[in-house]
Formats: sequence, C-alpha cells, structure tokens
Amino acid sequence: MPRAVDGTKRNARRKKILKQAKGYRGARSKLFKTAKEAVAKGLVYAYRDRKAKKRTFRRLWITRISAMCRENGITYSRFINGLLKADIKINRKALSNMAIEDPDVFKELISKAREALEK
Repeated sequence: MPRAVDGTKRNARRKKILKQAKGYRGARSKLFKTAKEAVAKGLVYAYRDRKAKKRTFRRLWITRISAMCRENGITYSRFINGLLKADIKINRKALSNMAIEDPDVFKELISKAREALEK
C-alpha cells in the first residue's frame, strides 16, 4: 500500500498552525516548522501573561493611590490601614479611578482614614 503524504488531515493541521502564526515576522509566519515553534511559545506566553496581568494592574493601582496619598500628606499603608479601621470596604481599582477622576471624594476618604487612625 502506498504511503500517503499529502492528505487532507495533514494539510488542515498545517493550515491551522500557519493561521495561528499570521502576523508573525519572516519565516515564523511562512514555514511550518518555525511557525509551529513560534505558536507554541506564543501560547505559553499568553497563558503566563494572563496571570501576570492581574499582578501588573494591581501594582499600577497601588502606585496611583500612593501618589495621591502622598500629595495629601499620608502614606499608602497608613491610608489603607485607616480605611480598614473605618470599616470602608472599597477595592484598589475603584480607589485608583477615584484618585484620578474624582480627587475631592478621594480627599474625603483620606480624612476619614485619618480620623479612624486617631481613634
């Protein structure tokens, strides 16, 4: 029985990989072997970075909150501690947006945190 070399399954598999490699530069989007390696690596990076994205955004939010706190004469850690003692439950994403979009309300939160720390 003759060996099948150009079957539809093989073509479909290769086509799928090359489609995933669309937009890659040079041989990585044209040659099957290099495209396969590039796609595999890309999927690993995608999986890893979906996890890292959460950490990165949390760091950004904390940096923004900290900057606004320092403008108003309080450190980030004391501000968060004050919010906990004042029993104000608000996440860092919302605090970050508030610091940018509505600084007056953020200043009120800072004063409430200060009051809770003094008690």
